[in-house]
Amino acid sequence: MANIALIIAGGSGNRMHQDIPKQFLTVNERPVIIYTLEAFEKHPEIDAIGVVCIEGWEQVLQAYAKQFNISKLKYIAPGGSNGQGSIRNGLFELEKHCSPDDLVLIHDAIRPMVSAEIISDNIRVAKKNGNAITVIPCAEAMLQTEDGEISTGTYPRDSLKRTQTPQAFRLGDICQLHRDALEKGITNSVASCTLMIEMGNQVYFSSGSEKNIKLTTVEDIDIFKALLAASRSDWLKE
Repeated sequence: MANIALIIAGGSGNRMHQDIPKQFLTVNERPVIIYTLEAFEKHPEIDAIGVVCIEGWEQVLQAYAKQFNISKLKYIAPGGSNGQGSIRNGLFELEKHCSPDDLVLIHDAIRPMVSAEIISDNIRVAKKNGNAITVIPCAEAMLQTEDGEISTGTYPRDSLKRTQTPQAFRLGDICQLHRDALEKGITNSVASCTLMIEMGNQVYFSSGSEKNIKLTTVEDIDIFKALLAASRSDWLKE
């Protein structure tokens, strides 16, 4: 039974307002997606990597993988019309090559700070329970709003979790879930965990981190650079 990372890099990153997709932006002379791929490349429990790649960037991805020694990259699938479509394309490509019992860890290409501990806990929980969703506590006060401008209600934060990736599933189970969702006309679920719940399943939590940020805006790139510098400082102190 293998553990396969499926990296979702099918989006164009419109909110970043850059000329190239944000997963291919260069930070400290390395593309964002390489930081992400290296986390799974270096993890001893990850056997193979697949990438869902935005159209036209497949050769760039392969060149970077060769340059930065990403030897576990085995599969590349095309992006879809939205996130759910991209994930489905990747899963159906893996299904051609892998066992239904294999574990697939679905991860955003633009979460480059994913740690070995996060990956390990995601695998541990998924092996035990059949799936695992990386989450962190909700630390902020949560306000309800109807119009986005005013609030007259709160929501108890202890009842909330903030989801991240990776999100792990048995390959056969998650492929069947996507087929069932298509039959029901569910085509634009926000994430794998929301699709699971919309289809009537329960999900299990594994441990994430505030550092496991998603690079959505230019400000997130600034935070990413600061985290990289902090990590380097920690290494220098040893």
